[in-house]
Amino acid sequence: MNDTEETLLRRAIELAREAREVHGNPPFGSLLADADGTVLAEDRNTSITDDDITAHPELKLARWAAQHLAPEVAATTTMFTSTQPCGMCAGAIERSGLGRVVYALSTEQFLTLRPPVTWGGHKLDGPALFDEARVPVEGYYR
Repeated sequence: MNDTEETLLRRAIELAREAREVHGNPPFGSLLADADGTVLAEDRNTSITDDDITAHPELKLARWAAQHLAPEVAATTTMFTSTQPCGMCAGAIERSGLGRVVYALSTEQFLTLRPPVTWGGHKLDGPALFDEARVPVEGYYR
């Protein structure tokens, strides 16, 4: 990483601090920068204050990029984020076409800093009814 990238990653960490200390939300922050390092957008986790379990900054920035950037521009951007994106956010980042993600804490490191998740899991059953389920999908992605 170069000096500019370190500065941008430190800003993402500061956004995480603000999310927690200023707004009472989980400590996650992210920003999106263009190829020159200019910040295009930044956000914090707002899942508590927005009463929205999906209000992760990475998801919000991926959505912003998909709405406001041409695909060729999105592909040249870098998201700087305080923690490695969760599965939900990683999917949104992929679909938004962002070019790169730089994170400070890995998921493995993050998990050492919080207690184990205590909410109940969900049961996942499938696949089922392949012949029926494929009909609306088949041919769409060509």
